[in-house]
Amino acid sequence: MNHTEKIDILITGGTLLTLTDGMDVIDDAAIGISGGTIRFACPRAEAPESNPVETIDAAGCAVMPGLVNTHTHLPMTCFRGLADDLPLMEWLHDHMFPAEAKHVNREMVYKGALLGIAEMILSGTTTCCDSYFYESHVSQAAVDAGVRIVAGQGFIDFTPPDAAELGKKAAAAEKFISKWNPLHPMVTPSLFCHSPYTCAKETLQRVKRIAVEAGVPFMMHLSETKEEGEIIRSRFGLKPVRYLDAIGVLGGNTAMVHCNWLDEDEMDLLASSGTGVCHCPESSMKLAAGIARVPDLLKRGVAVGLGTDGCASNNDLDLLLELDTMAKLHKVSTMNPTAMDAETALRIATIGGARVLGLQDLIGTIEPGKRADLIVIDLRKPHLTPLYHPCSQIVYACRGSDVRDVIIDGKVVMRNRRLLTMDVQKAMDDVREIAERVKKD
Repeated sequence: MNHTEKIDILITGGTLLTLTDGMDVIDDAAIGISGGTIRFACPRAEAPESNPVETIDAAGCAVMPGLVNTHTHLPMTCFRGLADDLPLMEWLHDHMFPAEAKHVNREMVYKGALLGIAEMILSGTTTCCDSYFYESHVSQAAVDAGVRIVAGQGFIDFTPPDAAELGKKAAAAEKFISKWNPLHPMVTPSLFCHSPYTCAKETLQRVKRIAVEAGVPFMMHLSETKEEGEIIRSRFGLKPVRYLDAIGVLGGNTAMVHCNWLDEDEMDLLASSGTGVCHCPESSMKLAAGIARVPDLLKRGVAVGLGTDGCASNNDLDLLLELDTMAKLHKVSTMNPTAMDAETALRIATIGGARVLGLQDLIGTIEPGKRADLIVIDLRKPHLTPLYHPCSQIVYACRGSDVRDVIIDGKVVMRNRRLLTMDVQKAMDDVREIAERVKKD
């Protein structure tokens, strides 16, 4: 590098957690960012001379890759707390589906997504994978706010689709992909089928085929509850993963969400097919849906990412809190305190999620050549003092409110806890207005 080359952003001081394969931790680090790309990440004493446009002092802080939320439904921020303390099937069919039928429109989707994105940025998430209806409006909210998104256009069948209905779904999928694929580098279009028990075989196969042909991710809820597995076996005579394999839905660039009720054979099949898993522990705990066997999936080489699910079933989008829950859940569910260590958990929430979404070459670690998606966590707090092991501190003691600065694609979107890309108060007011309409029904 030319020693006088201009750098857009220079971050100095603090403890850098690269989360690369070697899990390098660098004290008193320096990170140089130019054109949205990380140019160097090294000890400050070894950093090349530079002429930064902006310098961020990270003394007393941890610097790490931005968190990757692999599964959520951002517009459902509008339904946060609407129907709590219920079993999943009752919650879904008696409350969520009716509320969505009455209130989901383009305005609600955009405004709910924008508030959800604000909450994510404020708690350190720089990339999310969303799945919902009117997904172009979620994508636009992400572009406006400056967050990286894998945007999943959602599909669901309430009655078996005929040829005309399938044709409409195919046209909608192709239109969504063609709109966003070349349009914005921060948006990756994807296709999302709700589940194998709410989508007919023909829908799953058609939507998956379109995703494969376009080279975009395909995702679906799978084995969230024990009841779901019983439904699939009664209809098709196969376990859920076997059924999806039989109809050609598994494979690379594909991820299944939840996966709480998989047996050994099904986990082996996910591994051999290259299918990823999005793990949403808090939502599954709240709905008493089950516990995914994440340590066993990791042993098989399955790519696993962390997700919050939507605000209607979690009820927050704070991935740092989710991270703490995940690590502890797998310790107690296996009665083994070593079942998931802090480093493993932190990698699931960053580079693991990037792998699930097919973005591992762009994000998930801090190293030269990758896009500059990173966060600065202020460690100068009573609950974060003293500091012995940075990874453990972040996993077991940090919360979203400890995130001080957020940089996404080389742009500062939050500085000193202030969002620079949106009016958070207006976003909250807009969703409150929507909630008033929901309350009247």
